[in-house]
Amino acid sequence: MLSITHVPAIIFFTLILLYNSNGQLNATFYSNTCPNVSSIVQNAVQQALQSDSRIGASLTRLHFHDCFVNGCDASILLDQGGNITQSEKNAAPNFNSIRGFDVIDTIKSSLESSCSGIVSCADILALAAESSVSLSGGPSWNVLLGRRDGLTANQAGANSSIPSPFDTLANTTSKFSAVNLDTTDLVALSGAHTFGRAQCQFFSQRLFNFSGTGSPDPTLNTTYLATLQQNCPQNGNGSTLNNFDPSSQDTFDNNYFTNLLTKMGLLQTDQQLFSTNGSSTISIVNSFANNQTAFFNQFAQSMINMGNISPLTGSQGEIRIDCKKVNGS
Repeated sequence: MLSITHVPAIIFFTLILLYNSNGQLNATFYSNTCPNVSSIVQNAVQQALQSDSRIGASLTRLHFHDCFVNGCDASILLDQGGNITQSEKNAAPNFNSIRGFDVIDTIKSSLESSCSGIVSCADILALAAESSVSLSGGPSWNVLLGRRDGLTANQAGANSSIPSPFDTLANTTSKFSAVNLDTTDLVALSGAHTFGRAQCQFFSQRLFNFSGTGSPDPTLNTTYLATLQQNCPQNGNGSTLNNFDPSSQDTFDNNYFTNLLTKMGLLQTDQQLFSTNGSSTISIVNSFANNQTAFFNQFAQSMINMGNISPLTGSQGEIRIDCKKVNGS
């Protein structure tokens, strides 16, 4: 048995390990410098949801698309101009698809009024995602904070690193692995498709001529297929929006996973989590479909894991005054 004199040293060492394992981020980072940061963000997201039911899903996706490129550094928010010759906003996964920038700007403006030059845009993205999920009926979690904002954008990285709705399961898994997220994180974070919309262009290849077969994707429920074919006719408007979850499109729940069990995953990358023979993802989908609490707990942990992808901390980067541009540009 350890003597009592060893306990403080052990506790200290454990805290150091936890501190380092979280990339020097912590939940109380702004407790002295901007104590109202969480409530300011949450109030802004709540107000945005009143006029735009899609915005919760959009803000969550914004954080996701940021973290997969150069880490969680708010590089996705940078407009083209000055030293930013190629904005990530114009990358294929983002152009005319990613949204919510106006809400982030509103939050940033409120925070600059309350505590100028303190809260990073990268942390705003993380907080806005948590508020979006929790306000939509999903789990809440203590967002780890202390990120700083990047000075560059990486359009090429956005084109290659962000998981695509056309990727094979192997490719998607590889992209998650590249940022130290495992298969459980992949399935849990895919569950964010329990709310929000997707344009026809991101799944229409499944509806009529899947992989050049001349037939629809056989992993699509036939009744659901007929509905999607009506919404997204051949040579129709590729921008038409479709609910990820037909039954509760704006609520964060585990219906995404129960839909997969009945072949009602909207994107190819959704359904293949359950319909790829022999995949380790199948048992995880079953677990989340049968137990919403298990999904919520894992989703919260996986969002923390994702939010810890290569953050800039300490003296790295900067705290942008305007999220759309590097300071001084």
